[in-house]
Amino acid sequence: MNSSLLINIAGWLGAFMLLLAYVLVSTRKLAGDSFNYQILNLLGSGLLLANAYHFGAYPSVGVNSIWIGIALFTIIKNQNKNQKEGQ
Repeated sequence: MNSSLLINIAGWLGAFMLLLAYVLVSTRKLAGDSFNYQILNLLGSGLLLANAYHFGAYPSVGVNSIWIGIALFTIIKNQNKNQKEGQ
């Protein structure tokens, strides 16, 4: 398989993950700050970021970088909150 095909597959998988996360939070199957929602966002954005960078779509690289940052921030914030509550 050539690298462009793998990058395209990664991009489509990332788009699917972001859409799945949106559907799950919109139908209240997941909370917006839940770990599973944030992981779907993190992984989906990472895959889309790789795709966008490969094809030179730099505005999408920027958006997905910020999306990853938000997901990481929320995961870390929730971990710290859970650790404090467990003490």
